[in-house]
Amino acid sequence: VEVIIMKSFIPWIGGKSLLAKKITALFPENLERYIEVFGGGGSVLFSKDRHAPFEVYNDANGQLVNLFRCIRYHRGELQREIYGYINAREIFEDIKALINMRGFTDIQRAAMFYIQVKISYGADSRTYGCNKKNISPEYLTDIESRLKNGSGVVIEHKDFENLIKVYDRPNSFFYCDPPYHKTEKYYDAEFKAEDHERLKSVLGNIKGRFILSYNDDEYIRDLYKEFNIISVERPNNLSKGRYKELIIKNY
Repeated sequence: VEVIIMKSFIPWIGGKSLLAKKITALFPENLERYIEVFGGGGSVLFSKDRHAPFEVYNDANGQLVNLFRCIRYHRGELQREIYGYINAREIFEDIKALINMRGFTDIQRAAMFYIQVKISYGADSRTYGCNKKNISPEYLTDIESRLKNGSGVVIEHKDFENLIKVYDRPNSFFYCDPPYHKTEKYYDAEFKAEDHERLKSVLGNIKGRFILSYNDDEYIRDLYKEFNIISVERPNNLSKGRYKELIIKNY
């Protein structure tokens, strides 16, 4: 059976579109519970039509989680809302000024966030991109189908430690793609130095299995030295050359 490889519907800082194939090739077979702890744009989630009968997507960014929920439950209304936007600096600046104000529906806010990420520079949501972008929401129909596949993807908005503890079972598999060490400033959701330690602590005590993506950094290598560490490379999105990363697993 041919597996249709989907792509994420939005660019995302730290997104795994270039590494998704390498990461999923290391997944154990016949997963029963797949939990994506730092979901982001969902490149790994969408790289297969289903990873397991039970799937969870989680992220600390509330706007992103709201967008995922609106695609899953209100896709048609969200598409209509997005069609009202154009790629323009004024639109971008208006969204930045308004998106966190009260009074908007979840669908309005999801459309604003979709446009904000799509037309920003390097998906940073902070700077206008100044170039041609495809902002069509047509692809969201496919994303809705993926999120509803089987029993449907559970969409969560939890702290990673709480999420892992809630969903941990001997048959649980966690994919973790946290903000990389020393790149935390690029993310809207705060991730402090002690959060790297907290993540290591919680993963070191789970009943299930995990794969973790990180930048190749001495601090991270030392923190996870008791686990299986695999070095990988990918093209660097922002400059020429290669970017070194680590895939860490407990099996």
